[in-house]
Amino acid sequence: MKPIVIVLCVFVASPAAAQSRPLDSRSLARDRPAPVGEFAAGVLMFPDEGVVTEGFVGGAGRFYLSPRISVGPEIAYISGDRHSHLMLTGNMTFDFLGPQNGQPRPVTPFAVAGGGLFRSRYIFPENEVFTHNEGAFTAGGGVRARMGDRVVAGVEARLGWETHIRLNGFIGVRF
Repeated sequence: MKPIVIVLCVFVASPAAAQSRPLDSRSLARDRPAPVGEFAAGVLMFPDEGVVTEGFVGGAGRFYLSPRISVGPEIAYISGDRHSHLMLTGNMTFDFLGPQNGQPRPVTPFAVAGGGLFRSRYIFPENEVFTHNEGAFTAGGGVRARMGDRVVAGVEARLGWETHIRLNGFIGVRF
């Protein structure tokens, strides 16, 4: 009986394999980059019997969900002659290159998309004020460069609605 049990054990047995460590919230948090606050400035170009170019300033926050995907709010103020616009969006950013050895890459290309609210305020010659709200979205991409342990800078281009092309630079700080 013993030889049969030994033969069966040889044929049924499989090689032992090491188990990977289970992922816990602490190890995932170590792999995600720190949140980033950014200040942006640039131009929006609106098609209107030619191209109307207006300057803007804004700010955004990015909170990483994974090493390459971040989400966060953005606000942009656009100033024109006798009118202004305020754009509030929630954005999702995808970094094409993930961190290396726990640090952001020296240069990281990215894609960004967002949606939210576009509020316009017009002042007519009789000092009448008209405001208008509509949905907004932007989509585009750019590149950011690490300027030190906590500072990033970059450029980006986006298309959006209210129909526009956006070109800007930004500087950010990692928290």
